[in-house]
Amino acid sequence: MSEPLAQELFPILTAVDLPAALGFYRDLLGGTVTYRFPETGEPEYVALSFGAGQLGIGRQVDPGPPPEDRTALWVYVGDCDAAVARLRAAGVPVLAEPAAQPWGERMAVVRDPDGHRVIVADRGAAGGS
Repeated sequence: MSEPLAQELFPILTAVDLPAALGFYRDLLGGTVTYRFPETGEPEYVALSFGAGQLGIGRQVDPGPPPEDRTALWVYVGDCDAAVARLRAAGVPVLAEPAAQPWGERMAVVRDPDGHRVIVADRGAAGGS
């Protein structure tokens, strides 16, 4: 069996009203914001921790219907380009090629067998060009 690709997984929800989502997940459910982008001004994305679990929430003005655009699974890998090449070779549909992101990570988007978006990313250290 080959080396596992995934090093870390967490779900990401899309919110039309990010402050309301934060009110629910942070203020009511007790999540702790561990990351926000951008660092100042209105956030476009926040990550929250719940004990050992994580949840990401991204702001989107006009999200599509579930599961097309409202939820995604984020998967951290050692090298985004190599992981996408391996997934493509296995017949996995690639929706967005690996690309550098302004927050320093490299990411791509693929579809799982049920049509859910899976974001494949590395933290930039091992990513390709």
